[in-house]
Amino acid sequence: MIYVICEPCVGTKDQSCVEVCPVDCIYEGEDQFFIHPEECIGCSACAAVCPVEAIYDEDEVPEQWEHYKEKARKFFEERGQL
Repeated sequence: MIYVICEPCVGTKDQSCVEVCPVDCIYEGEDQFFIHPEECIGCSACAAVCPVEAIYDEDEVPEQWEHYKEKARKFFEERGQL
């Protein structure tokens, strides 16, 4: 994964990130958005506009939110996108 959307997005789902993504790699889940790891080009446009600061480089995800990496992987696997 390039970027991971974490807990601050849950329940908020502000669409600023979706609107600026140049490759449309952000998908809406039930309670949050997810960034497709194979489609993301790492431009960081999404992270720059997130009003709740929920988007992190996968290597910089805070320890308490590490499980969001797995949550994102499962989201795409369940849809047959990984």
